[in-house]
Amino acid sequence: MSSAFSRSAAVAARLEVLPATPSTNDELVSLAANEAEWPDFSAVVTDTQTAGRGRLGRVWVSPAGTALAVSVLVRADSSLRIDALGWLPLAAGLAMTRAVRLALPDRDDVTLKWPNDVLVGGSKISGVLSELVVGRAPSVVVGAGLNLTMTDEQLPVPTATSLVLAGAEHPDADRILETYLREFRSLVDAFRAADGNAAASGLQAAVTDACGTIGARVRVELPGGNLLSGIARGIDVSGRIVVQADGSDQLTPVSAGDVTHLRAR
Repeated sequence: MSSAFSRSAAVAARLEVLPATPSTNDELVSLAANEAEWPDFSAVVTDTQTAGRGRLGRVWVSPAGTALAVSVLVRADSSLRIDALGWLPLAAGLAMTRAVRLALPDRDDVTLKWPNDVLVGGSKISGVLSELVVGRAPSVVVGAGLNLTMTDEQLPVPTATSLVLAGAEHPDADRILETYLREFRSLVDAFRAADGNAAASGLQAAVTDACGTIGARVRVELPGGNLLSGIARGIDVSGRIVVQADGSDQLTPVSAGDVTHLRAR
């Protein structure tokens, strides 16, 4: 199976291809302590993940061979401070959006949903989950899942989709993964070159441009159960979504929450 990802292996510092694993994130988190053997931008990938996790503790599972699960190790350094690490999952979401657009050249409805889901026609095709690894120097493991060949019957929820269902007859997993890794690495390199400044690196503008949440009516379920409804107006320099609440001129930045896009009535 490793030879099936030869192009992707040329982008990652190290790429470990697994026939199956409970979780690529768990796998890479356990390996990250060995800095010599697992340098910055090492990755673990599989097409069969048996116990994946999504945001807010959701379970992310798929039938064997129908989805791609990849985790990437990003090590913090002097140019990537710990207070800037929150931008990494947004960068990963943007990178996956670009990879999906390449795989679906005839679709003009591939968008990023804040903070890092990828939607096709409003249906979720990919999600990102990042985890902080505490060690001699902090690192982040950024995991992404992409539905490749799932049928309608195999989808975990009715609001999901796959590349095949969206029109890609024979998705090339290596090409898609290569694009994702190359785009993610380019975004992180530019972010580092700007000393973790999302505005100066262009990351804030690029994420905002790809984000279909901006300008949409949204309902945000905040930690603690409170609800915020209104119009998403932008993404601030910290990566937070900024919402103008219904009936108010006030802009509220939201750093964490479950965002639902509300359709116009």
